[in-house]
Amino acid sequence: MKFKRIFISVIILLIYSSSFGQGSGNKYAGEFLSIGVGGRPLGMGGAFVALANDVTAGYWNPALLSKINYPQFSLMHDARFGNLVNYNYGAVGFPLGKNASIGLSVIVMGVDDIPDTRNALIDLNGNGVLDPGERLDPNKITSFNTSDYAFYLTYAKRHSDNFSYGANLKVIRRNIAEESAWGLGFDVGASYTLMNRILLGANLQDITTTYLTWTTGKKEVITPTAKLGAGYMINLWKGVLTPAMDFDVRFENRRSSANANIGPVSFDMHAGAEYTFQNLFSIRGGYNDIGNLTLGAGIKLPKINIDYSFVKFDGDENLGNTHRISLVFTLEDEKFQRK
Repeated sequence: MKFKRIFISVIILLIYSSSFGQGSGNKYAGEFLSIGVGGRPLGMGGAFVALANDVTAGYWNPALLSKINYPQFSLMHDARFGNLVNYNYGAVGFPLGKNASIGLSVIVMGVDDIPDTRNALIDLNGNGVLDPGERLDPNKITSFNTSDYAFYLTYAKRHSDNFSYGANLKVIRRNIAEESAWGLGFDVGASYTLMNRILLGANLQDITTTYLTWTTGKKEVITPTAKLGAGYMINLWKGVLTPAMDFDVRFENRRSSANANIGPVSFDMHAGAEYTFQNLFSIRGGYNDIGNLTLGAGIKLPKINIDYSFVKFDGDENLGNTHRISLVFTLEDEKFQRK
């Protein structure tokens, strides 16, 4: 009961701390950070804050990186919107001593060959605006690229068999055409297990508010987001069924663009389920925060897990589909095992 009270206190602290960012940020300034990593989580609609148990915990909930008992490496490629957006991820994690773990994660997102029409206007009346009857000179249209990077340095500690906590130091780099920005942020997370079946997780992203400073002199603010999740493990037909649900609580005044809101506070839901048969293969389904159904599957081989997920964006054929495949390598050897 002592650790249960600690866990509940942490969640209250996370939500209370988030309120200090209310109304002070720029909506969607750090949106690329909310996409998520790993084929397994996307197949479950992103409901993973309480379930992460491998090196991807460095992103989902830093507290749960403490669950790894061997060094792990992960790679992911995400073909988003019919290959329009390149989204990739890599991570390494290592047990540290008896109860701790450390990790490094990298997210890279980019879009290439974006048309640049800034110097291609045929301005007949000299007002600097594309008016009816005016056009762009195709010979003067060039292109530029945009890229976003996020680096997570993670530390996690298992306080007991049921309670863990952790934190991320996060460095952000953004590039758009000839301009760029840097940012520095922190995440903190906690996890608690009840009766070995009920999994609870909390991750406060950008706890101190993350500031992005552009070479243009502009500053953007990423306000805190409280990600709260729960899952329940059910023994079923030689396997385990795990339904899960997460809520993203934001303070950016998103209102109608969120699933629900109370004034400036918005709530976005992720829901999903996974069935794993004899710890060999898994099937998954879910519903993400933007209203899309997700599907996925995974197979566990000696020292490697392979996961695939699929999302179809309903209502707009131009967005195409999103396919994600990820690998998790485990150095499952006695000499690398946590002592």
